[in-house]
Amino acid sequence: MKTLRAAVIGLIGLLSLAIWAPAAAADYPNRPVRWLIGFSAGGPVDVVARIMSQWLSEHFGQQFVVENRTGSGGNIAAAAAINSAADGYTILFVAPNNAISASLYKHLSYDFIRDTTPVASIMQLTNMLVVANAMPVKSVKELIDYCKANPGKVSYASSGNGTSVHMSAELFKAMTGCNMLHVPYRGSAIAFPDIISNKVQLIFDNLPSALEQSRAGTVRALGVTSPQRWPGVPDVPAIAETVPGFESVGFYGISAPKGTPPQSVEILNKAVGEALKDPKVVERLTAIGGIPKPMTPAEFGKLVADETEKWRKVVEFAGVSVD
Repeated sequence: MKTLRAAVIGLIGLLSLAIWAPAAAADYPNRPVRWLIGFSAGGPVDVVARIMSQWLSEHFGQQFVVENRTGSGGNIAAAAAINSAADGYTILFVAPNNAISASLYKHLSYDFIRDTTPVASIMQLTNMLVVANAMPVKSVKELIDYCKANPGKVSYASSGNGTSVHMSAELFKAMTGCNMLHVPYRGSAIAFPDIISNKVQLIFDNLPSALEQSRAGTVRALGVTSPQRWPGVPDVPAIAETVPGFESVGFYGISAPKGTPPQSVEILNKAVGEALKDPKVVERLTAIGGIPKPMTPAEFGKLVADETEKWRKVVEFAGVSVD
């Protein structure tokens, strides 16, 4: 009888779970969603996250709260997200740093692909090489010549170790023979005052913030890291026009902890897709140089895996690592 009673109780529990799960998913989200990002307020990741969080908050009638967890090239935010409850109420802003860290950092506490669930792609973007106005260079070739004439006297900023901002510069160094000193920050927004004042000479920043600064005239744009000129800034040459084969194109998206309910993932993916069709959102993303790029969760997961392999080769080629 005890065995039968236990079996009946177990069956009731399973049936209750089966009934409750779809209902809970259909009601998602019914409370605020925490969106972790790994970089400082005011930077390109933060700007895009806040554009999207505003739309999602209005769409669902629940707040999508952007939380800046800076440090370690975005790895602090990634670890915090991965260690959160897999209930759909903690999500992570995903960018090239997550693909790069897999090979650059030798002692990560997690495996990003294994420990996360892909949710949605937001957009593609390029980086832009900008220099302090005090730098006596007006082209990529002039920068290379200046670096070689002044070895070790040029420094470049990044938004942290393992970001595409960092690795774009390391790839540039490896392909040109330029000797430059790396100065990492906890986000590019924090770095720009030092670039503007020429304490640090340049940065290969994500296009949104680099474009804002160059349009304001506080820095000088020399080139974009895409293999061809970028649609949003056609007057800025591709670095590849001077350094053949140079390429660093990034992506922005969303992942969640492994085990997040598939229904919640689908609901959020569909909402992001709708946001990327909204003319106002498209206009705002385009204005900062982004190209909206909706994908299914599976497509975004493949993109992250492909980018992880691509950046592994770049890390090996550049010969850099972080312990």
